[in-house]
Amino acid sequence: MKTLKTWLSHPLTCGLDLDDPKTTSLRKKIIQEKPFLKKIYESWYTSIASTLRDCAGPVLEIGSGAGFLNQFVPNLVTSEIFFDPDCRLILDGLKLPFLNHRLDAIVMTQVLHHIPNAIDFFNEAARCVKPGGHIVMIEPWVSDWSRIIYHKFHHEPFEPNVEEWDFPSSGPLSSANQALPWVIFERDQAHFKKKFPMWEIQEIKPSLPFAYLLSGGVSMRSLMPGWTFGFWQGVERALSPWMKHWAMYAKIVLKHQ
Repeated sequence: MKTLKTWLSHPLTCGLDLDDPKTTSLRKKIIQEKPFLKKIYESWYTSIASTLRDCAGPVLEIGSGAGFLNQFVPNLVTSEIFFDPDCRLILDGLKLPFLNHRLDAIVMTQVLHHIPNAIDFFNEAARCVKPGGHIVMIEPWVSDWSRIIYHKFHHEPFEPNVEEWDFPSSGPLSSANQALPWVIFERDQAHFKKKFPMWEIQEIKPSLPFAYLLSGGVSMRSLMPGWTFGFWQGVERALSPWMKHWAMYAKIVLKHQ
């Protein structure tokens, strides 16, 4: 198993420190050079942009990192927790440098499950996002299928049975709980609604049981050429009635009341 995993690891980032900014820079290169993976990000960004189509004010992206959402959302303010030459701001998602109700929206792609104190984040986001604004997220999701994949084959922690939403912080990318979005918005949804009445859950759309896995993500080699992406999209659309059992990711949309 270790030999197979080593062979499948992408040579650009194999063995690198996840928390080193150089790793994020290399992942940016990986996304651009892997056609199948890039198409996944394009589909995510198209979906995010459609939710934000009426936003005229600033939209903050937390953890812009290796992504390219700014090509889809023209009023995007990119940010990262460490210096990145392609990002406008360096910031901590728990201490946002904005005046009250300054933002039209906050967007994140695979970021929430790295935030060690989600309660503080949602409170801070409520301070900065104007009424009627949104938080839009693409996050890992828990299903019968993803429990196997995340638990057995992924390098990030996956703990769906935790009692609390927070976890110790060891680094911006190495600290994580991939199950956290599901814990908050599915398992503990009633608690979330009670604790954050200002955030209405508008959409939870589970998806991508196979495509991201086949793409190899940002740390593994691609298992499929880019031209097969349309085929796998069709397969996943056919499985949409059963995404509760198969999904590996979900789009989550919150509206500030």
